[in-house]
Amino acid sequence: MVYRALRRTTLLTTLLCSLLLATQAVAEQLVRIGDYEIHYSAVATSFLTPEVAQAHGIQRSAGHGLVNVSVRERQEDGSTRAVNASVQGHVTGLTDVQESLSFRTVHDGDATYHLATFALRHDEPTRFNLDVRYDRNASPERVSFIQRFYIER
Repeated sequence: MVYRALRRTTLLTTLLCSLLLATQAVAEQLVRIGDYEIHYSAVATSFLTPEVAQAHGIQRSAGHGLVNVSVRERQEDGSTRAVNASVQGHVTGLTDVQESLSFRTVHDGDATYHLATFALRHDEPTRFNLDVRYDRNASPERVSFIQRFYIER
């Protein structure tokens, strides 16, 4: 039981580190709204190790991508804490055909991530339109970004 939990945590940590390393070349991607930070990134699932992809039910493929969204609230002492959020959205390419994103939430200790996979479009700008609701009493915040992917052949 302990081994299984440790293995799961190790795999999740590897997944998240893979996402962080893949986005290091890009400027930090976040939106600040009041005391909240919405962090987002998108990578090809081929960046994930086979073990991490299998552990989280992610299809590892040169033709698939993974978008990761997390929300953090800044505290008075300057630290941040994870906030559970609801994330919905879609991606579009040059043809304006929308692909809905189906997000699932992953909790790892005091971190919370919202993950969704999508089909990559080679050398084509991909527009992400996300609605992130971190406060049940407020309207969702729109987060939009464009990213270009190159499929390894």
